[in-house]
Amino acid sequence: MTTTVPDPRTAAALAARHRSTDAALGRVHDAITRLRREKTQISVAAVARRANVSRTFLYDHPDARAAVATAMAEAGERRTQMLTDQDEAREATWRERALNAEDALKSAHGEILTQRTRIGELLGQVRDLEAEWTQEAIQRIVTENTTLKQRVRQLTADNRSFDERLKAARSNLRFQDRRVADLEAQIATPPG
Repeated sequence: MTTTVPDPRTAAALAARHRSTDAALGRVHDAITRLRREKTQISVAAVARRANVSRTFLYDHPDARAAVATAMAEAGERRTQMLTDQDEAREATWRERALNAEDALKSAHGEILTQRTRIGELLGQVRDLEAEWTQEAIQRIVTENTTLKQRVRQLTADNRSFDERLKAARSNLRFQDRRVADLEAQIATPPG
C-alpha cells in the first residue's frame, strides 16, 4: 500500500483556504456581536454586509449558518418580548379608561334615577298641599322644581357624554386588539 504525498503547492493552497475561512468566520462572529450591541435587526444580509462575506458563504458553512440562526432567534425573542410589553401597557390603559367610563355611566344613571324620584315626590307633595300653600311657598316649590329639572337635564347630558366616551373607548380597544393581532402576525412571519 502506498500513500501519496500531497503536492506542497496543494497543501499551501489548502492551508491558505482554511485560514481565509477561519478569518471569515471570525468576521461573522464579530459582525453579529456588533449588530447585537447596536440593537440592529439581525439578518443574513446584514451579517454578510458587516462581515464582508457573501450570503453563499453564510449558507454553505455550517458554523456561520448556525451562528446567524442563533442570533436571529435571540433577537426575535427580545423583540417579541418588547412588543408584548408595550402592547400590554397600551391595552391596560384602554381597558382602564373603558372601566372608568362604565363606572361613571352607572353613577350618572343612579343619580338620574334619584333625581327623578325626588322630582316625583315633590310634585306629589305640591299637588297634595297646593290648596294650603301660600303664593310664596308655591313660588319656592316651582323654583326648586325648575332647579331639579335643570339638574336632570345636566345629568342627562353628562350621561350622554359618558356613553359616547364609553363607545369611543370600546372602539379604541377593538382597534388596539386588531393592531396587536397584526403585530403578532408580523412577528410570526419570518423576515424575507
